[in-house]
Amino acid sequence: MILHTDMVGEGEPLVFLHTGLQTGRTDFEKQREYFSSKYQVISPDLRGHGNSPADDLDDYFTHAADDLAETLRSMYIKSAHIAGCSFGALVALFLAKRHPELVRTLTISGVTPLKPENWVSMNEEESRVRMNLLNDEDACAYFDSLHGEGWQRFIHMGQNEEWYPFEATSSIQSLNMPVLFLIGEGQEHEVKGVTVYKEQSDSIHVAVLPFASHLVHSEQPDLYNKTLDVFLSNRES
Repeated sequence: MILHTDMVGEGEPLVFLHTGLQTGRTDFEKQREYFSSKYQVISPDLRGHGNSPADDLDDYFTHAADDLAETLRSMYIKSAHIAGCSFGALVALFLAKRHPELVRTLTISGVTPLKPENWVSMNEEESRVRMNLLNDEDACAYFDSLHGEGWQRFIHMGQNEEWYPFEATSSIQSLNMPVLFLIGEGQEHEVKGVTVYKEQSDSIHVAVLPFASHLVHSEQPDLYNKTLDVFLSNRES
């Protein structure tokens, strides 16, 4: 499917992939403002989010990556810098593995490379927090305004402990493009992934940002922007 997409700026295409239950417009706002002066910043709504409605959420990350590939090709974009966080980073990683020719550089944050030993209990606790959103009238009204009907399916998706694609996140050995892995120091399982990824690839760069956790781009936007800027500036055509 062709994704609803917002664009701003001119230059090499730079795609930001939003976190779960956000949209291209509501996430990475500080990044759009910072990078649109020298890049064409592209902000799609991923499958089932915002103005990209979809009934089929099966094999989500595979289909979402294929959606993005189809969308970029429809825009006659041969390759782009891809950056995503959390849910969006998983889509970015699938895109890089399934359609590497479209990915000039890959920047991911909010990714857990290896399955934690206590993953079952971790996911159960996070699922309880997410399920509580369904009883919060203000939260439901907010997400209704962003996505219309059906966004609750993502909440229920997370109840299945197999939802997280560790088989994809555990290995980046097949990736040939430059990769930047950004981590907040407060996210233990993501920090552990630094060693995992560095052992697998010579083309990966890592940065652990202080005073940040899972959502480094919103918790430390200035540090995120400057780090990504240096990474991209070293790869300009």
